[in-house]
Amino acid sequence: MGSSTSWISLNDLGRIYGISVIHCSKILNQHGWRDRRGQPTSDAINAQAARQLGPHGHTQSFVWNQDICRGLLEAQGHKPVSLQHQIDQWSQMLEAMQSGSPSITSTAAQMAEDMPNELVDAVNQQLADRGCSFRVHPHSRSGETKSLALLS
Repeated sequence: MGSSTSWISLNDLGRIYGISVIHCSKILNQHGWRDRRGQPTSDAINAQAARQLGPHGHTQSFVWNQDICRGLLEAQGHKPVSLQHQIDQWSQMLEAMQSGSPSITSTAAQMAEDMPNELVDAVNQQLADRGCSFRVHPHSRSGETKSLALLS
């Protein structure tokens, strides 16, 4: 494949289509590209849909070919979610999480841990516009936990 191939995490792949990593995993499993341990199968490797980055046996050591997986996900009826739609979803969810509910056991900070850095500024602006004091702070892409705080 050429140097323009985009290799992304399973989490990022699902995010593009507005689906959870669990749902994305199920699609890859059903297609025979992911095994029970969460690792790409030899079929996925041979199709160049996945490749290994780090030590064998760690699910985080694999990345997925965005272009090849796009064909599979779109054949299943999934469409990429617009950036504005993602911002709206994150803002609404974080605002609701901050307000609290006895039926929700996670915090806004916990829910925002998977937010991509490229959405942080726009989500924070939308939260401010909505009068919500919750803010997300950017994080490194090395997998560090994102720093979140409530403004006083």
